[in-house]
Amino acid sequence: MRIEHVAFHVADPAAMAAWYVEHLGFTIKRKIDESPFMHFIADGSGTMMFELYRQPHLRVPDYRETDPSQLHVAFVSDDIEGDRQRLLAAGATAEGDPITPGGDVLAMLRDPWGLAIQLAQRAEPMV
Repeated sequence: MRIEHVAFHVADPAAMAAWYVEHLGFTIKRKIDESPFMHFIADGSGTMMFELYRQPHLRVPDYRETDPSQLHVAFVSDDIEGDRQRLLAAGATAEGDPITPGGDVLAMLRDPWGLAIQLAQRAEPMV
């Protein structure tokens, strides 16, 4: 088995999908412009997707209040500092400075909706 997608209930699926497309290289695979406003977006490999959706009767989680060590999405980066600066200029916010555990370089940010995203440059690729 393999993962097809991970779903996130968010306040503005269309805007969030557009940001991930523009700044993280995702592509929109399917969208519905009426409730529940689902947007399936695939990462650059085309093998993993996020489902961004909004159910009006449900509370949107406060991702900004969720500690990044509890929930984050990690992206492979070949240029941590360049990608970090580019995403900060695009509206992301920093969660501390990059760290280097075990030879890896990791940088934690939040997208404009508060979801924690990690940039990971591994000393040895994991997948």
